[in-house]
Amino acid sequence: MRAGRIKISTREFQVLDFPIPLPDPQQVRIKVEAAGVCLSDVHLLDSTLSPGYLEGDEVTMGHEVAGVIESLGADVSDWKIGDRVIVCAGIRDAKGRVRTQGFDFDGGFAEFMVADVSTLVAIHAELSFEQACIIPDAVSTPWAAISQTAKVQSGESSMVFGLGGLGIHAVQLLKIIGSSPIIAVDPLPLARKRALMVGADLGLDPNDPEFSKKIRAATNGRGVNAAFDFAGVGSVRIQALPLLAEGGRLVIIGIASEPISIPNDMAFVYKRNQILGHYGSEVRHTQELVAFVKDGKLDLSASISSIFSLEEADTALKQLENKADNPIRIVLKP
Repeated sequence: MRAGRIKISTREFQVLDFPIPLPDPQQVRIKVEAAGVCLSDVHLLDSTLSPGYLEGDEVTMGHEVAGVIESLGADVSDWKIGDRVIVCAGIRDAKGRVRTQGFDFDGGFAEFMVADVSTLVAIHAELSFEQACIIPDAVSTPWAAISQTAKVQSGESSMVFGLGGLGIHAVQLLKIIGSSPIIAVDPLPLARKRALMVGADLGLDPNDPEFSKKIRAATNGRGVNAAFDFAGVGSVRIQALPLLAEGGRLVIIGIASEPISIPNDMAFVYKRNQILGHYGSEVRHTQELVAFVKDGKLDLSASISSIFSLEEADTALKQLENKADNPIRIVLKP
């Protein structure tokens, strides 16, 4: 089969011939129908990110995957050949470590992949593979950050920094649960326009000299209940913290690889603010999102910016790295 693999020691990526994997007893083999290209993949290539638990020096990339079960492991009984599935990206191994697909073990930039049955989520026939594959990470990570880490409640105000592949979905999900107002922040006018189209109440440039004044006005002087940093920029945290309401939470999802500073510890303590880190999601979050799509609450049709073949994976990664046309999600079709 063909697979897009990276050599970690040199960060060299290429699509090459690779043996078709065989499923272990509690695994299935999946014919990959679509795989999302994420900024984390770009960061794996540029050395911003590295695998934590990879055995060896090479891995097949791709942690957003949807496809069809093509073969069953010897002990698999709850799934059948032909089932349409999403593969969730993280798995806890026997040592208690959370290992990530496409980083710590082979992922979905390939014609076939194997997956533990515990990571599978069934998808209905009306959900396209292209839309389904982006749910783990691009949609499930913001959903887990909103619902589990920040615990945003209906009527609470929110602020989303960085309106790329994760941030734009955060806006949609905050709208679904009734957050109000939702303030979308990005220096790119097109990104702010998209956010307003999917549910944001206000779109702001972080460089606006009246930025803080506009936040206070939008929240009736109270500040924001929950702010989300999807940008991974140190200045975002400094800008967001003074604008939190009493009991407000700053949730950091984007990685800046630099220290986190609190501009005013007295205000931080007095207002009982919190800084929370968030990473990834659990299987249940993906299941909840599939139900949202089925019930008509969540529309992902506008989230697919472009589709490339597996052989064009390098081009897709470069397009995302350069943010050409400000893509939401690029998808590979093996």
